[in-house]
Amino acid sequence: MTGLPKFLMIAGAVLLILGFLMAFTKLGRLPGDIIIKKENSTFYFPVVTSIIASIVLSLIFYIIGRFR
Repeated sequence: MTGLPKFLMIAGAVLLILGFLMAFTKLGRLPGDIIIKKENSTFYFPVVTSIIASIVLSLIFYIIGRFR
C-alpha cells in the first residue's frame, strides 16, 4: 500500500491544477460547448472541453507510463 498515498497526492495536485485552469481561463467556455438557458434553469454540457481534457489526460498518462 505504499503506492496509494503517492497516487492520491498526484491525483489531488492534478485536480487542483485543473481547477485553477477552469477558474482563470476560458477552458470551460469554448466554442462547441452546449449551453441551453430557459426561464429559470440552465443546462450546460461541455463537449469540446471534455474532448480537450481527455486528450490532455491521455497524453499525461502516456508520458507517465513511458517513464515507469
